[in-house]
Amino acid sequence: MSQTVTESHTDGQIGSASDLHLAAFRFMLWARLLDEKFATLYRAGKIHGGVFLGRGQEALSAAIGVHLNKTDVFAPLIRDAAGRLAFGEPIIDAVRTYMGSALGPMRGRDGNVHRGKPQDGYLPMISHLGAMISVVNGVLFARRMKGIKGIVGAACLGEGATSTGAFHEALNQAAVEKLPLVLVVANNQFSYSTPNDRQFACADLAHKAVGYGVEAHSVAGNDFAACMEVVGRAVARARAGHGPQLVVADLLRLCGHGEHDDAGYIPPDMKNSPLGRDCMKLAEEFLLKKKFTDAAQIAVWRSEAVREIEDAVAQVQREPAPDPFAENWTALATENLSEGRE
Repeated sequence: MSQTVTESHTDGQIGSASDLHLAAFRFMLWARLLDEKFATLYRAGKIHGGVFLGRGQEALSAAIGVHLNKTDVFAPLIRDAAGRLAFGEPIIDAVRTYMGSALGPMRGRDGNVHRGKPQDGYLPMISHLGAMISVVNGVLFARRMKGIKGIVGAACLGEGATSTGAFHEALNQAAVEKLPLVLVVANNQFSYSTPNDRQFACADLAHKAVGYGVEAHSVAGNDFAACMEVVGRAVARARAGHGPQLVVADLLRLCGHGEHDDAGYIPPDMKNSPLGRDCMKLAEEFLLKKKFTDAAQIAVWRSEAVREIEDAVAQVQREPAPDPFAENWTALATENLSEGRE
């Protein structure tokens, strides 16, 4: 059902620059429309738990996903729908998780943002800020010990996570061991409602890389072309053996922290600043200016995305939720260790 979009990502081997940009844009478009559908379902009482939209962050997220190979490791966060799709997540998996289907990757047994497939290098998110970096480090260590080369591990986080001990410990570990880690910070100016000037004192989060001997890259997170260039360069540097890469992307979350939050703390002048420009519009303008595509083709992609998403939601609404009396609630990873099994 989601193959129309996911097949655009050919394991990091997309040919021309225009093909890569078009693939990334399609993931952005699918992610934006999927998020809008989740918001509608949330307001209709069809989703239990929170809904956290990636509106304004799609360019950065898609740029990560399209530059990773299927053999790489990816640890996305709650606003990384575009990156998840680019890394190969089917739309049906996202819908099943949000709507609690027993047929979903988490079997309807976990929070709706904690989905993943570790065996495929797609790591379910840990909510504690910064915690996923050390998990990615661990996977990279394991693959190194197995003699697997040429891989990259990407971990996403917000600017608030850079204030945690988990961030500093894991970044130091990755630097000392020269792990092929790409750490992408989406600096959306507010850690929930806490502004940056109450979160850190440094002038630029990229400066935090210097103390650990890590290369840093800064980018305007709503500039589609710039995200594709900078993230692509960081991934290439890590893959070539240059150690961890820190990417800091300045952008503005174009919505609340979640659908329960009206974001009234974001001042109007910030919304009207360059940070507040919508990455979707900027990406479309870039593609049209470069003549990579035209408005008619974009309209077709939009229609295809809407149809796929509506079909997925209709299918999932017919699927069962977990039966609390019949379900085996043993953790999936330790299922074979439970009592009564041989």
